[in-house]
Amino acid sequence: MTKKQKTMVVRLAVSAVFLIAGALMEGKTAYAWIPFVISYLSAGYDIPLKAVRNISHGQVFDENFLMTVATFGAIGCGALEEAVAVMLFYQVGELFSDYAVNKSRKSITELMDINPEYANLVRDGKEEKVDPYEVEIGDTIVVKPGEKVPLDGVIIKGNSSLDTKALTGESMPVEVKDHDPIISGSINLNGVLEVRVTKLFDDSTVAKILELVENASSRKAKAENFITKFARVYTPVVVCLALALAIIPPLLLAGNWGIWIYRACSFLVVSCPCALVISVPLSFFGGLGAASKQGILMKGSNYLEAVASLDTVVFDKTGTLTTGKFQVTRVKPVEGTKDELLELAAYGEFHSNHPIALSVKDAYGKSVEESRIITAEEIAGHGIHAVLDLENGRKDLFIGNERLMKAQGITITDVPEIMGTSLYIAEGGVFLGSIIISDTVREDVPEALHGLRRAGVRRLIMLTGDKPEVGRAVADRLSLDEAYGGLLPGDKVGKVEELLTTKPEGSTLGFVGDGINDAPVLARADIGIAMGGIGSDAAVEAADVVIMTDEPSKLVDAIVIARKTMRIVKQNIIFAIGVKVLVLILTALGFATMWAAVFADVGVSVLAILNAIRALNYKKAREKAFEGSAGTEV
Repeated sequence: MTKKQKTMVVRLAVSAVFLIAGALMEGKTAYAWIPFVISYLSAGYDIPLKAVRNISHGQVFDENFLMTVATFGAIGCGALEEAVAVMLFYQVGELFSDYAVNKSRKSITELMDINPEYANLVRDGKEEKVDPYEVEIGDTIVVKPGEKVPLDGVIIKGNSSLDTKALTGESMPVEVKDHDPIISGSINLNGVLEVRVTKLFDDSTVAKILELVENASSRKAKAENFITKFARVYTPVVVCLALALAIIPPLLLAGNWGIWIYRACSFLVVSCPCALVISVPLSFFGGLGAASKQGILMKGSNYLEAVASLDTVVFDKTGTLTTGKFQVTRVKPVEGTKDELLELAAYGEFHSNHPIALSVKDAYGKSVEESRIITAEEIAGHGIHAVLDLENGRKDLFIGNERLMKAQGITITDVPEIMGTSLYIAEGGVFLGSIIISDTVREDVPEALHGLRRAGVRRLIMLTGDKPEVGRAVADRLSLDEAYGGLLPGDKVGKVEELLTTKPEGSTLGFVGDGINDAPVLARADIGIAMGGIGSDAAVEAADVVIMTDEPSKLVDAIVIARKTMRIVKQNIIFAIGVKVLVLILTALGFATMWAAVFADVGVSVLAILNAIRALNYKKAREKAFEGSAGTEV
């Protein structure tokens, strides 16, 4: 509880004591009004002052104005006890509101704590504490145990565990060692790390996250915009109606001014739009906070609202559904053994840094004697021609794709039946066999897709620049509805635009991607969702939602949080407007007193605020949806 809130609790406690004292003294002494006045001033002396100050700035019709006029009017009608009670309970409602806002901001504040205050820069062999903005790309910094990583970089010395909870929502520490990338905002738990900086502070992960969070509140959802416009029109209208209620009936009925002014004051108390103006933005803020705790950054409540109505989700393949890391999944010799075929390929691909070559060398798992490689010539777009001097003799090898085999007049005698990239090996015109290299599906993709189905997403589609048959194979393994392959970035935009025309009215289409080539599609979709950990800067910049953990299954969490938030928003709007309209009518007709007005204002506000706080309390409930899902390979 803040100092301001503690002061308000003391004020309200004093006000309540004097209100009770006044009620006990009423009818027994002529001085009963004194404790009532003290109670009123203790609870709300600042409300009339705020009303006057706001009027001087041109802001007339706000809750301070309504409460001031209503309570002064009640006092003028002799309803001193009720006027004091209205002010006391109104301030109780404001205290609840203030507490709720602070609670919902807590997760965002925790996120802001990732902002590093300094960096240990190494200059001329000495460490120097400097502002992170002073560090340049290529500089070396030292991160000690307990310190925040100030800038993105690569570890050049040391190993440690990192706490990335503030970035990803995951509590399990991440182990890092030499040559591993390291992102700003994580906390070094034990070892000393030397890091070569790869990004300026303005371009670092922590700076981008903070920018996203700071700008999120400026992008309002339709419901928030509705409430803002509603309050702007609603408040002056009810003030005019209250004025009419105080003047017209007494003129027509010739008297009873006190009764109608009392009703008008009660009307003003009821009409205060606090429940809506506070609870609806608070609900969205709570939803954004709940999402950030899960490592999901939404750039505004309008995007949270859009996620709630997701009907179609389109995925990029490589780096999103798949890891983008190739593995040897099949070695199929025609001549010799698997080990011999893999050895020939590893020697032939030794000088290549292509992902396929790296996967072959990883699968071989043994050291390559470079001296045994006589020549190794790369044939662009085809493969490699290598001459090797191995223990079992000289080998003149051709290693590459189907085009290379055809160009050398070599007949492929055994075409692989499994999908992936085929690497063919031949010696002296004789086909030796094939190695299949495949991209692997991300570990949590099956559970993510299953969860999206359970969440009511109707269509799951994949777009890829890979060969159409590879795309179809991946789609079949993952039970996707549609897959489109052989697409350039411009083709992906065109396909998304085509899909946008076929989605149901009132629903949204989301695109999930990670690469720089996905940026145009992320911007074109109704809701662009980027993988923030591995995603390119361009993709993160273009996206509306960023998943910091690189887990597609987090999209299910985002949908659950968004839909829960929207349910709470609708509940608060219907409840607040419904109760207020009912009590306004009863007040105008004389069936409701100012005590009913207090409930319709303060009571409804408190209930709506408590309901809004529920948006923060998100508990993972995905296990049932993900039962039976398992990883797979492409």
